[in-house]
Amino acid sequence: MWRAWLLAAVLVATTHGVAAAAASSTQLPAADVVRPPVAAQYNNPAGGAFREAPAFRNGDACRATMPGTPSSASSRVHIAMTLDANYLRGTVAAVFSILRHTACPEDVTFHFLASRRRDADAVRATFPYLDPRRLHVYRFDPSRVSARISRSVRSALDQPLNYARIYLADILPRSVRRVIYLDSDLVVVDDIQKLWSVDLAAGSHVVAAPEYCHTNFTKYFTDAFWSDASLSATFQQGPRRRRRPCYFNTGVMVMDVARWRQGGYSRRVEEWMAVQKEEKRIYSLGSLPPFLLVLAGEIMPVDHRWNQHGLGGDNVEGRCRSLHPGPISLLHWSGKGKPWLRLDSRKPCAVDHLWAPYDLYKAAAATAIEE
Repeated sequence: MWRAWLLAAVLVATTHGVAAAAASSTQLPAADVVRPPVAAQYNNPAGGAFREAPAFRNGDACRATMPGTPSSASSRVHIAMTLDANYLRGTVAAVFSILRHTACPEDVTFHFLASRRRDADAVRATFPYLDPRRLHVYRFDPSRVSARISRSVRSALDQPLNYARIYLADILPRSVRRVIYLDSDLVVVDDIQKLWSVDLAAGSHVVAAPEYCHTNFTKYFTDAFWSDASLSATFQQGPRRRRRPCYFNTGVMVMDVARWRQGGYSRRVEEWMAVQKEEKRIYSLGSLPPFLLVLAGEIMPVDHRWNQHGLGGDNVEGRCRSLHPGPISLLHWSGKGKPWLRLDSRKPCAVDHLWAPYDLYKAAAATAIEE
């Protein structure tokens, strides 16, 4: 337990500057317990409930036309996430963390991609003070991509919603020209406006994300890929590959959806999925490798603090991992282990205690006591 407290102390120290920004937004008291719909109960026969989140209001520093109203459209932050009943607890925690740490929470608009619209009911009920104009749900048809998916190292990576990020530019309205895509197994502990402010236009970039050039890039592709000169040549530097290709995690991306659409990037990712499906097995890690094939070496690098990834361990056993050195703005439980499952099993990793303060879910027994 002392290790968890030590990690919490480190997190507080690294996010000290966030406190002042978060404190400038006004919060209202939390209200009653909210029961999620049947689809949101994680296949738990005992059920459960989410606690209702407090209201978050813009601070005085936000550029609003009048107190308590959102700022201008130019300063509005657009965030896209997928909505899956199996990850709903993580999604709620992520949304809560974003609103809690930004100075201008009324300037954040959420876009959820879901296979079933009713999966959004629990989110709307948990955040009743969130303006309906700032919470949009779009139906993602699994058949759009299911036939293109090939088996990976973990079944969770094979779900159609895991590939929905490829089609953001086709699904979001044309008025949304830029979006931050976030996975559901993370929490943000800094002002999301800082990530939103990265300058994609400077280098005509389509995607900005932390990249990791020290990682062994070859491991993301099979021997069959590297031994085929015509395939491996895609990573040679040239007109379409300005820099050495490096690994980046697709769970945290700032995307210029207008440029993505103009450049036909969805089709380019699909073409590599077709090679995998129809010609030869060139990778085994879900939706990540085709993104790397198209964009590695072409993204705008962002500070590593914006994706402290791998906290869920590897994709096979999900063993505990410790934090990487350096400042932290976002904690990401990529990998097999998810913090809510490990906490519920009473076998958490030390880093899972950093996710717990954002967990609004209450098991059935605790809910009965509260009611």
